[in-house]
Amino acid sequence: MIYLDNAATSLQKPEEVRLAVADAILTMGNPGRGIYGASLDAARMIYDTRSLVSRLFHAKNPDQVAFTANSTESLNLAVEGIIRPGDHVITTMMEHNSVLRPLYRMEDKGAELTILPADKDGCIRWEELETAVKSNTRAVICTHASNLTGNVNDLGTIGRICNKHGILFILDASQTAGVFDIDMEGMGIDVVCFTGHKGLLGPQGTGGICVREGVDIQPLIVGGSGTQSFLKTQPEQMPERLEAGTLNCHGIAGLHAALLYIDRTGIEFIRKREQLLMRRFYEGVKDIPGVSVYGDFSRKSLDERAPVVALNIGDLDSGRVADELAVSYDIYARAGAHCAPLMHQALGTAKQGAVRFSMSHFNTEEEIDQAVKAVRELGRWGQEIL
Repeated sequence: MIYLDNAATSLQKPEEVRLAVADAILTMGNPGRGIYGASLDAARMIYDTRSLVSRLFHAKNPDQVAFTANSTESLNLAVEGIIRPGDHVITTMMEHNSVLRPLYRMEDKGAELTILPADKDGCIRWEELETAVKSNTRAVICTHASNLTGNVNDLGTIGRICNKHGILFILDASQTAGVFDIDMEGMGIDVVCFTGHKGLLGPQGTGGICVREGVDIQPLIVGGSGTQSFLKTQPEQMPERLEAGTLNCHGIAGLHAALLYIDRTGIEFIRKREQLLMRRFYEGVKDIPGVSVYGDFSRKSLDERAPVVALNIGDLDSGRVADELAVSYDIYARAGAHCAPLMHQALGTAKQGAVRFSMSHFNTEEEIDQAVKAVRELGRWGQEIL
């Protein structure tokens, strides 16, 4: 099996992640719910994981990290906890539905929404951001990298514009956390929403939100916090303000192990390795007759791309191509819309979808070459059919 769907979820995990989850299931109690060893051990692990996340994003205070089930929950929390009727929000055509759908819901409740257009390569012109700012603009919410094209946004530029106009910068780091450096302080980011099961190499069902001190987010859900039980409202202090109920300690234990692995291995090594594999695949498929590749692959962007290559073969339905890759070649990529409807509109692929190949540093050059060979053969097959 050749697995090339890491933008959806990383399949190959460090061995220590599996061991950490298994050990946690057998040994960990509920953090903050007791003073016995199993509960205290869980509490220490949770805090250590907050510290690792805080360091990863160059945040100042580990207590500003709250855990969720995934980026989707984190983004819903950020949107519904910050945006109010009458507020204006700016986003882009690059976004995943985890950003778009919460924003559409807030638009129905009276918020204003501006969506910055993308060009035919899926790129955003950030000079258009300043012209979109209004007196009631509350926040810019955008992805760090497109899950469809791999195009990466310039966070420093966005952060400077937001700081200049006194608006919040909320980042969807689903595709880049653990692969690209994200500096909340240096880049002017107020909120980072992340998931644990992609580039962070942790278990599914883990994720979180990292909030700059001074930014208030109303809780999405309320309930038990383990502290201040006689309050009628959720506690004001972080992280309890955004964490109601028992955390996924077993999953977070796996995330903890994954973060330690990333810290030892180094983000720069992981990124460069994945980009090398991405470029090898792109160079192998870009000139195959009948193959269309989507996104910005200009010389400048090649070193600043997420490890994603999306393509189509002629007019063949992307699902048909992905099925053939799986059945005939044992290669697993993803087809369809990828929960990015506006980006498909920009690329002109709304009807056909696209076949997405997304690399992990655990992949090998031989696997990439096998995938290129398969696309070449399917290209000939597609020409025969059409």
